[in-house]
Amino acid sequence: MATKSHKASILIAEDEESLREGLKLNLELEGYEVTTVDNGPGVIKMVKNEYFDLIILDIMLPDMDGITVCETIRMQHNDVPIMFLSARNSGADRVEGLKKGGDDYLTKPFNLEELLLRVDKLITKNKKIKEPQTIGDIYEFDGCRIDFGAHECTDKNKQTQELSKKEAGLLKLLIEHEGEVVSREQILQIVWGYNVYPTTRTIDNFILNFRKFFEKDSRNPRHFHSIRGIGYKFTK
Repeated sequence: MATKSHKASILIAEDEESLREGLKLNLELEGYEVTTVDNGPGVIKMVKNEYFDLIILDIMLPDMDGITVCETIRMQHNDVPIMFLSARNSGADRVEGLKKGGDDYLTKPFNLEELLLRVDKLITKNKKIKEPQTIGDIYEFDGCRIDFGAHECTDKNKQTQELSKKEAGLLKLLIEHEGEVVSREQILQIVWGYNVYPTTRTIDNFILNFRKFFEKDSRNPRHFHSIRGIGYKFTK
């Protein structure tokens, strides 16, 4: 298994208790942080409030089936990897699951070692997509300068402004992913470093500060963009 720098978090959605608890135990033994739920609406609620590196989703869930759960998560612009579990082994079911936004599909009964390998692969692949470009402690753009080590910047008016640790962290994350939309979930996981989110307003306030510091016209930002319902983006 790949070395995990932090405990990757997995949500298991399975209504069969013995399977749910068995999966939880085996994944925890592999070093993952595991949360479980036994119904569809519970998955939707948890995904809104917490960050997960992977969801293992049974298709036959009570109250809302796994396919509908997956569709709902994707409609919220959340790209968390989803692995379907299903007792049905028809090609049509597999195609339907992948078409609706699933990343993998495993038929019950499954080989535990195969499931663990697929879990590791999905989480590793998802992290690779988010590999940042490397930037040093000093970054300059459009006449402005950021010193990440000292937690300060020189703004558009050549004034020195102090940055909080979280502001410096958010700036670095956005700049490392220049030109890409960074989701609210990624920001809160990487910069805040915990799973339960503060409000989106917290990030919005930081973005407003960045515009005050760096934008010549803060109402028509050139560098710091809010992408409604998805996340935030820095462009040089």
